[in-house]
Amino acid sequence: MTVQSRTGDSEERVTPLELFFDLVFVFAFTQVTALVTNDPTWAGLVKGLLVLSILWWAWVAYSWLTNTLDPENGEVRVVVFGAMTAMLVASLAVPDVFGDDAFVFACAYAAIRIAHLALYAFAGRGDRDLLEAIARLSAGTLGSIVLLFVASAFDGPAQTGLWALALLVDFSGVWIGGGRGWHLEAGHFAERHGLIVIIALGESIVAVGLGATNQLGVGVVAAAVLGLAIAGALWWAYFDVVAIVAEKHLREASGNAQLRMARDSYSYLHLPMVAGIILFAVGVKKTLADMSDPLATVPAVALCGGVALYLVGHVLFRLRNVRTLNRQRLVVSVLLLVLIPIALELPALATLATVAALCVGLIAYEAIRFAAARDRVRHPVEAPAS
Repeated sequence: MTVQSRTGDSEERVTPLELFFDLVFVFAFTQVTALVTNDPTWAGLVKGLLVLSILWWAWVAYSWLTNTLDPENGEVRVVVFGAMTAMLVASLAVPDVFGDDAFVFACAYAAIRIAHLALYAFAGRGDRDLLEAIARLSAGTLGSIVLLFVASAFDGPAQTGLWALALLVDFSGVWIGGGRGWHLEAGHFAERHGLIVIIALGESIVAVGLGATNQLGVGVVAAAVLGLAIAGALWWAYFDVVAIVAEKHLREASGNAQLRMARDSYSYLHLPMVAGIILFAVGVKKTLADMSDPLATVPAVALCGGVALYLVGHVLFRLRNVRTLNRQRLVVSVLLLVLIPIALELPALATLATVAALCVGLIAYEAIRFAAARDRVRHPVEAPAS
């Protein structure tokens, strides 16, 4: 059996199979949103973020795999479909992942990650650098799997602590080695991460629809419009300029520097963006449940802090790639955090309106303040042919 690489002279784009694979994460994100929504406590928030982070790292693993290997190859297709099945099972276990379904989740997660390592190792035959990189990754992956199985035998703080340790071990496995040995197709990699951001934003829109359980009236319509306005602003914040500039910098980098940039900017720093969107989905869902009363503490943190976390992810993203600070997004993040204690006294709909005003105001300010720079990024002038 021979597994073909994606490497070639032509521009590689995301394939239909990869888009199909990502669809299972729509359900996964919905399950995480429901997990936190149904347990709006600090413990529930921590557990939701742990589950999201573990699922995120599984997605990251396959984003690198299908960036290196041709997903249209038959063997890769079989593994990807198998991983989708296991991810569906893991997602089904999310509502009781810290209870009776902890072992089921660990088994499904183990299948996802071990299949990934096995295919990567098989495809890497003859590539010593890639095999060494896979070996370094395997230590963290297998360690995290063992810890999740151990965690399934515990409950309470001990179980949560073991999950956190599993996540730390898994994340550190990619850090070791500084990116040496991996292969990367920059355009495809950037596009893939942009699509997962869209999927997360789609979950926030689904949350608006699911949260609107009351009779359709002015309040529900207003909340739905405000929720969509925030989601639209978050989309604009990423895709209008940031995604274009980030992909350009990733393309221009080379060697280990490019691999480290991909790891840091995309594998690591897209997590706070996705987590922020999911938390926003929790907050808007709680807002729609009772718009006239103030939000409780954790839903207020989810709504305001989630959007702040998303913007902080952008600040760190730019700082890593361009080495400059996006001050306006940092300022809005701080304002959103300041809004949290105020939200405990305001009607939930008023809090949602304030968050929407801050987000839309940020986008409007950037569009006007940096209009010339934005135009250069979005409509570059090509050098005349010699």
